[in-house]
Amino acid sequence: MSRKGNCWDTPVAESFFKTIKHKKLNRYKFSSIEQVRKVVYEYIERWHNRMRIHSSLVYKTPLEKELELGLIANKLKDVAERFVALFL
Repeated sequence: MSRKGNCWDTPVAESFFKTIKHKKLNRYKFSSIEQVRKVVYEYIERWHNRMRIHSSLVYKTPLEKELELGLIANKLKDVAERFVALFL
Protein backbone atom coordinates (compact mmCIF):
# COMPACT_ATOMS: atom_id res chain seq x y z
CA MET A 1 0.00 0.00 0.00
CA SER A 2 1.18 3.48 -0.69
CA ARG A 3 1.50 6.24 1.87
CA LYS A 4 -1.03 8.97 2.46
CA GLY A 5 -1.10 11.29 -0.52
CA ASN A 6 0.26 8.66 -2.93
CA CYS A 7 -2.38 6.97 -5.04
CA TRP A 8 -0.29 4.21 -6.64
CA ASP A 9 -2.50 1.38 -5.37
CA THR A 10 -5.84 3.10 -6.03
CA PRO A 11 -6.14 2.18 -9.73
CA VAL A 12 -5.39 -1.47 -8.98
CA ALA A 13 -8.05 -1.64 -6.26
CA GLU A 14 -10.59 0.24 -8.36
CA SER A 15 -9.98 -2.09 -11.30
CA PHE A 16 -10.43 -5.16 -9.09
CA PHE A 17 -13.71 -3.92 -7.59
CA LYS A 18 -15.05 -2.84 -10.99
CA THR A 19 -14.31 -6.29 -12.39
CA ILE A 20 -15.88 -8.23 -9.53
CA LYS A 21 -18.99 -6.03 -9.64
CA HIS A 22 -19.35 -6.38 -13.39
CA LYS A 23 -18.56 -10.09 -13.69
CA LYS A 24 -20.24 -11.42 -10.55
CA LEU A 25 -22.27 -9.11 -8.34
CA ASN A 26 -24.34 -7.19 -10.88
CA ARG A 27 -25.45 -10.36 -12.68
CA TYR A 28 -27.37 -11.92 -9.80
CA LYS A 29 -30.09 -11.10 -7.31
CA PHE A 30 -28.99 -12.22 -3.86
CA SER A 31 -31.36 -13.08 -1.04
CA SER A 32 -28.76 -13.19 1.72
CA ILE A 33 -25.34 -11.85 2.60
CA GLU A 34 -24.07 -15.44 2.75
CA GLN A 35 -24.78 -15.85 -0.96
CA VAL A 36 -22.78 -12.69 -1.68
CA ARG A 37 -19.88 -13.90 0.47
CA LYS A 38 -19.86 -17.26 -1.30
CA VAL A 39 -19.80 -15.69 -4.77
CA VAL A 40 -17.05 -13.22 -3.81
CA TYR A 41 -14.97 -15.95 -2.14
CA GLU A 42 -15.28 -18.25 -5.14
CA TYR A 43 -14.34 -15.45 -7.53
CA ILE A 44 -11.25 -14.46 -5.56
CA GLU A 45 -10.02 -17.91 -4.56
CA ARG A 46 -10.93 -19.95 -7.62
CA TRP A 47 -10.50 -17.45 -10.43
CA HIS A 48 -8.55 -14.33 -9.45
CA ASN A 49 -5.78 -15.97 -7.42
CA ARG A 50 -5.45 -19.33 -9.19
CA MET A 51 -6.27 -18.86 -12.86
CA ARG A 52 -6.22 -15.19 -13.91
CA ILE A 53 -2.82 -14.01 -15.09
CA HIS A 54 -1.70 -10.52 -14.11
CA SER A 55 0.53 -8.30 -16.21
CA SER A 56 1.94 -6.74 -13.03
CA LEU A 57 3.16 -10.22 -12.00
CA VAL A 58 4.92 -10.86 -15.32
CA TYR A 59 1.87 -12.71 -16.65
CA LYS A 60 1.65 -15.19 -13.79
CA THR A 61 -1.19 -15.93 -11.43
CA PRO A 62 -0.88 -14.66 -7.85
CA LEU A 63 -0.55 -18.26 -6.68
CA GLU A 64 2.31 -18.95 -9.11
CA LYS A 65 4.08 -15.76 -8.04
CA GLU A 66 3.61 -16.56 -4.36
CA LEU A 67 5.05 -20.04 -4.85
CA GLU A 68 7.96 -18.61 -6.85
CA LEU A 69 8.75 -16.08 -4.14
CA GLY A 70 8.49 -18.79 -1.48
CA LEU A 71 10.97 -20.95 -3.36
CA ILE A 72 13.36 -18.02 -3.74
CA ALA A 73 13.06 -17.25 -0.01
CA ASN A 74 13.78 -20.88 0.86
CA LYS A 75 16.85 -20.93 -1.39
CA LEU A 76 18.15 -17.71 0.20
CA LYS A 77 17.58 -19.18 3.65
CA ASP A 78 19.55 -22.32 2.70
CA VAL A 79 22.42 -20.23 1.31
CA ALA A 80 22.49 -18.09 4.46
CA GLU A 81 22.54 -21.18 6.69
CA ARG A 82 25.44 -22.67 4.72
CA PHE A 83 27.32 -19.38 4.90
CA VAL A 84 26.88 -19.19 8.67
CA ALA A 85 27.93 -22.85 9.00
CA LEU A 86 31.22 -22.06 7.26
CA PHE A 87 32.21 -19.69 10.05
CA LEU A 88 31.12 -21.73 13.05
